Amino acid sequence: MAVIGVYVLVVVGATASLTEAAEACSSWPACTGDLTNPAVVVAIGHRLLAGAVGLVVLVAGISLLKSGTAQRAKFAIVLALFLYPVQIAIGAFMATGITAVPGIHLLAGVSLFGVLLLSLAWHLEFETGGQDTRTPTNELEPAPLDEVENNSTADDSPTPLADQPLGVRIRARGFAYFRLMKPRLMWLLSLVAAAAMALAAANGWAVDVGTILYTLGGGVLSIGASGTFNHVLERDRDKRMSRTNDRPLATHEVPKRNALVFGFALTGLSVLLFLQTTLVAAALGVVAILFYSIIYTLVLKPNTVQNTVLGGAAGSLPALIGWTAVTGRIDVAALLLAAFIFVWTPAHFYNLALAYQDDYERGGFPMMPVVRGETTTRKHILFWLGATLACGSGLIWVTDLGWLTAGVTVSLGAIFLAAVVVLHREQTESAAFRAFHASNAYLGLFLVAIVIDAMAL
Repeated sequence: MAVIGVYVLVVVGATASLTEAAEACSSWPACTGDLTNPAVVVAIGHRLLAGAVGLVVLVAGISLLKSGTAQRAKFAIVLALFLYPVQIAIGAFMATGITAVPGIHLLAGVSLFGVLLLSLAWHLEFETGGQDTRTPTNELEPAPLDEVENNSTADDSPTPLADQPLGVRIRARGFAYFRLMKPRLMWLLSLVAAAAMALAAANGWAVDVGTILYTLGGGVLSIGASGTFNHVLERDRDKRMSRTNDRPLATHEVPKRNALVFGFALTGLSVLLFLQTTLVAAALGVVAILFYSIIYTLVLKPNTVQNTVLGGAAGSLPALIGWTAVTGRIDVAALLLAAFIFVWTPAHFYNLALAYQDDYERGGFPMMPVVRGETTTRKHILFWLGATLACGSGLIWVTDLGWLTAGVTVSLGAIFLAAVVVLHREQTESAAFRAFHASNAYLGLFLVAIVIDAMAL
């Protein structure tokens, strides 16, 4: 409750409405402004909420200090109890005009939120952590295939569709190529690009229907190309994992040569569509394909426990592509949206890594739960979730987004956080999946809110 309460204050402070409220109510702690003025009502509400949250933080702090939790969790809560009155003092100074440094109140709030989240993470680690089985990265190898599987690895192996009617074979082949494109990734990454274009439009750039269609079309094709190359390069490891052993390359439903031709065709078409917008967007589209296909798939994923973190750069590139397709350049708002996607990625994907921990170990991938253990992974999910929420607040502040985006990040962020706390306590596959789906819902609705709010600016 204390963490979410402080986050609500941070988000409210990030909105343009609170800035107007501070100007309308220049006395502190009481407010002598006209109550018919919405800005005055916002200011009073913010101060009352700050007082209520302060009591919650105090109660939580005392309770934690009396418990037998980890010393670093206690240190963090003591620091939070010190920072809270500092935060209030900064707000008072800004309200009375003593200081008006832009963003200092928000920065103090984010710092307080971060300290509280650290205390929560360390407390949950102490309370729910255990001795995990760990496998060093250099000892990980893909599990051996049995003799039957080894004898069926040739690209010219017959498919189970060989004796089916022509119509069935055509539909099955078409669906197989569609699966190569990783369609589950398309809607979310396309939404990232759409949010970036909407923000660009809100900042005064002209966006026409053609630019939107070319950008989203090029994005879908580039995601498809990246997914196809990923299927080709991981086909042998995919056979060892239950979640991937039915992929078209792993089952030889699509030959490797055909998949490569398909991937290069998608690449060419995506670049052609991106070129209808700006050269910068086309260049970033090529970088996205190369990064995911080569850097992530061949270098990061099989060789480092930080593969998920560093691989988040691939998911953040659609934000830059969407923005540059409209503007032809990279600005602060685009970088913040890209950073938001970057820090969200490990908070999202580590849940899936927990659910499929044994699978990834059979595939020889050094995912966080395999190399560092489940306790460390759950703790890192909280760390990255905190970074995601803080980055979302910064994006709201920089882009002057409205109450819809603020409400979504608070409500869905609270649900995401609650799911992660439950994951710490239950430590089950179903809890990991719930946190995974909560992260998807949070990002998807946050991006939709950005588009709606940006269109209203």
